[in-house]
Amino acid sequence: MQHQSIYIAPVQPRSGSLLVSIGIMEMLKGHYEKVAFFRPIIADGCKEDESVTFMIEHFGLKIDYDACIGFKESRYIEAFAQNQQEALLEALIGKVSALHEQYDFVLIEGYPRDAFSHLFDFDINLAIAKNLGTAYIPVLNAHGKTPEQILQELHITDELVRQEGCYHLVSFVNRCNPDEITVLKEKLKTTDQGLNAFFIPEHPQLDRPTLSEIKTHLNAKLLIGEQPHLQRIVYGYKIAAMGAENYLSHINNHDLVIVPGDRSEILMLSLLSYYGKHHPNIAGIVLSGGIPPHNAIVKLMEDFEESTVPMMLVEADSYQTALQLEKIPPRITIGSTQKITLAKALFDEAVDKEKLRTLFRKQPKEILTPTMFLYRLVEKARSNTQRIILPESDDERILRAAEIITHRNIADISLLGNKETILHRCKSLGIDLGNVQITDPNNTTMQAKFAERFYNMRKHKGLTLNAAKDAMTHLSYFATMMVYEGMADGMVSGATHTTADTVRPALQIIKTMPGVDLVSSVFFMCLDTRVLVYGDCAINLDPSAEELAQIAISSADTAQQFGIEPKVAMLSYSTGNSGHGPDVEKVRKATLLAQQMRPDLLIEGPLQYDAAIDEEVAKKKLPGSKVAGHATVFIFPDLNTGNNTYKAVQRATGALAIGPVLQGLRLPVNDLSRGCSVNDIVNTVAITAIQAQQKAQS
Repeated sequence: MQHQSIYIAPVQPRSGSLLVSIGIMEMLKGHYEKVAFFRPIIADGCKEDESVTFMIEHFGLKIDYDACIGFKESRYIEAFAQNQQEALLEALIGKVSALHEQYDFVLIEGYPRDAFSHLFDFDINLAIAKNLGTAYIPVLNAHGKTPEQILQELHITDELVRQEGCYHLVSFVNRCNPDEITVLKEKLKTTDQGLNAFFIPEHPQLDRPTLSEIKTHLNAKLLIGEQPHLQRIVYGYKIAAMGAENYLSHINNHDLVIVPGDRSEILMLSLLSYYGKHHPNIAGIVLSGGIPPHNAIVKLMEDFEESTVPMMLVEADSYQTALQLEKIPPRITIGSTQKITLAKALFDEAVDKEKLRTLFRKQPKEILTPTMFLYRLVEKARSNTQRIILPESDDERILRAAEIITHRNIADISLLGNKETILHRCKSLGIDLGNVQITDPNNTTMQAKFAERFYNMRKHKGLTLNAAKDAMTHLSYFATMMVYEGMADGMVSGATHTTADTVRPALQIIKTMPGVDLVSSVFFMCLDTRVLVYGDCAINLDPSAEELAQIAISSADTAQQFGIEPKVAMLSYSTGNSGHGPDVEKVRKATLLAQQMRPDLLIEGPLQYDAAIDEEVAKKKLPGSKVAGHATVFIFPDLNTGNNTYKAVQRATGALAIGPVLQGLRLPVNDLSRGCSVNDIVNTVAITAIQAQQKAQS
């Protein structure tokens, strides 16, 4: 199989192998078109394996659940008891071989070794990995261990893997004491045994359950709250047994309060504390004893629209409920957004991905899927973090995107708004902004400074000082001036503002690059196996031949900036010299101008879309062309054609359209759709950060 598969094996209980699987799957999806996930052993009694369903859903794997699983735990016990292990292993090999016929890479996650330790005197994961001929990654649990103990276990594990004849790719040591990781790395360097290991720090959030997990474990009835509220992480449990006057001094942020439903005074205090700015923000309430709250309390709690205190009801008493809560195993589930983001961030920080990629011994194919493209965007942005300002902090999507961007270190985020108001809202929404910078746009000193600078820029255009002062009260102008002044490297706006609100300040303050007369845009069209660049589909209504040539050059440069080799097709309703008319002549002139301006680029036109994208059509309509049939950059003759085409392709093929990405400005500013998702914002920030990296290097 030549290491086209990797076997991740939890060596010890609670080693966190799913975290490693998530990190590696994200890497694989960034470099391979088709990746499969497989678990050779699943537990008895479960309808579906949680790890399998999580990986399929979270990563959008195009694979049936049944193809991802081997056999249940009892089947292995039976096979080895009856000396039929060879037949079982052959069946496993057949299942994995079938996956290799359909997928470029197979990621395999083993079963916890301790589940069989009382039955087998060997590691069953090693036995399976050996027979599958796959690279092997053991995952160790460092919790509560000294560096010496951890290193000893690493060397013992390495020896066992090598003795079994498996290819030991690398070891992961999870749940490390953050303060001891440097020591571990230094001690590992002193051993000359070629042992590769990555150390992932322990984080309390990953070791605590969400309200959703608690609801499932207790079989509780949800009285108040919705699914997003249930993703809050619970840090502690408190039984409200004391009187109301002492209650508030005994609870902490993110506590789950256990209380009978007839304790109305406790429920009222919990509500007041939740919405108070200087009191503990509990995660939720479990009503014990099967006693529901008074209807008046329920109506009062439901009256708060923005957020609420989740409340669930159980039949057990408070003491029994607390005992059950202590037995809940921490998990990462498909709805655990914060945990997933944190797991990826910990993996990103701990792992030398370049080193790991070389160990894979597999070069990526010459294809570029949407997942690959997005993965590379994030990785490139993370390579040299830039400060990006998001002025629309009153939008929940912006705050949730800022959380993801910050925790994954995609960029350093700046928000505009009142700090206390933003942090209070984030607290009520369960959002952790980390070290996000917050600037008050009502800062009179900054407003005055910016207004004076803006006035001096535009007074020759008739701008008055009062008009300049008024402009700086608008978020887009204030944020754009921050970029101009070097307080941020780029800006992303448009979630609640129009394109004009974003572009106009940029044109007036930042202006275009030398040699560029207009701002234009492109969309990255992510098809199944390639990413195309479409320009201009958002800004220029009916560009002249000169403007079209400039759009073509800017789009080619943008494509190159994002790792796409530019082969530029100047589109029209005619290919080559087959047609005539003013629209065709405009494209023909634009092509000649662009070729003269940038002879280093491959630019061809006029071309029809089918001749530009289809190699067979190109052979008939324009044989011998280096662009026709191979185009990666498509330049539309006007906004009407471009906008309709990108939307038609998007809807007809299910392509992911990322953009519009603005080009031609001295400093990066990008626009969002007002219907944008949180992921759209994250992607646009990553793109803006990469543009800022390029500006810094030029």
